[in-house]
Amino acid sequence: MPTRFWHPFADMHRVADHEVVLARGEGAWIEDEDGRRYLDATAGLWYCNVGHGRAAIAEAAAAQLRTLAAYSTFGPFTSRPTLDLAERLAGMAPIEEAVVFFGSGGSDAVDTAAKLARRYWDVRGHPERHLIVSREHAYHGMHAFGTGLSGIPAMREGYGGPIVGDTIQVGAHDIDGLERLFAERGHEIAAFIGEPVIGAGGVIPPVDGYWEAVGRLCDGYGVLLVADEVITGFGRLGTTFGVERFDVVPDMVTFAKGVTSGYLPLGGVLVGGRVREPFWDGASGPVFRHGYTYSGHATACAAAMANLDILEGERLIERVRSLEPVLAREIGRLAEAPLVGETRAIGLTAAVEIDPSVIAADPGLPEQVAAAARRHGVLTRVLRGVALQVSPTFVIGEDEIATLASGLEAALSETATRAAAHR
Repeated sequence: MPTRFWHPFADMHRVADHEVVLARGEGAWIEDEDGRRYLDATAGLWYCNVGHGRAAIAEAAAAQLRTLAAYSTFGPFTSRPTLDLAERLAGMAPIEEAVVFFGSGGSDAVDTAAKLARRYWDVRGHPERHLIVSREHAYHGMHAFGTGLSGIPAMREGYGGPIVGDTIQVGAHDIDGLERLFAERGHEIAAFIGEPVIGAGGVIPPVDGYWEAVGRLCDGYGVLLVADEVITGFGRLGTTFGVERFDVVPDMVTFAKGVTSGYLPLGGVLVGGRVREPFWDGASGPVFRHGYTYSGHATACAAAMANLDILEGERLIERVRSLEPVLAREIGRLAEAPLVGETRAIGLTAAVEIDPSVIAADPGLPEQVAAAARRHGVLTRVLRGVALQVSPTFVIGEDEIATLASGLEAALSETATRAAAHR
């Protein structure tokens, strides 16, 4: 019988009878129900920073489940793991006087930050500042605000018009265009949101000076700067948060994925003093009427604390910095492989982009390469229909990175040979 599970981002006409059922993982490796092992090139979905099979995280979650699995944090209620994690994250934040608003993942975090940006300007007496600016190729999750902020057209199409109004996109690195937009409509703009490195849009690092220029423009026009660190947070670029690599200080930071390495769903927003102040300071004042059933979920927070212990105790962010040139070298050599247009790498993140002329002749070819990679023992996926994602766990070894690149190289060669045979 075909599956009853509707897979995300999947053509169910193709997937329904062809599921790959994964059963276990250890380190950088995943095994399916049939016992086939794969090198996990994507760390799940950018998230498994500390690697698969970490018993310490499972044990921390189990201990919390035995005492108090969860309870609503609305009003005055909370739990000790929630308070401890908030304190720890505030101390790690690249923002002064940070506080933390929790949700269940990155999409929650983006919706929270977008709503808070608009609410902030409303309580400051500027309700006209409601426009939120994002970038071409950007991905900000799939809740309503994230869909409206997406810079990937396919993510926005088919929903009957703007799913959330008052959002606008600018070129991925177009500082001149951003400056013109601020000059013309700065009085309407609540916030600018951007990923330190564009992730799902194709692993696109910023051009030199980009983020410094964005910071100056936001400061000059009073626009809130939101760093979407759902992918880049907790070490992916070799710094705790990606903005630290580019010398920019945001007003808010969205996070998820690496905070628990995906062991349990958790995300949130680090909120700096400027945005926090009207909602916290004084004896009374405005309220941010927003939250989720699982905001500050006790067991998820306990898992996050154990995950951060591993990240720090094993110095895995330093390890990312040491592996960055290895990944860049191994993925870089694929630039000469069949079908490849270019490669990009930064931190422990990379993309192998298929030549545009090849995609023009056969738009389905990148997915064929990803399927071939699986046959060669490497799990990857296609970004924006044009590139293969590479974002392995931080515990991957140098030999495993070479194995990963060789598997992708074999998949590219196999797909090129098959394509030529069908011409």
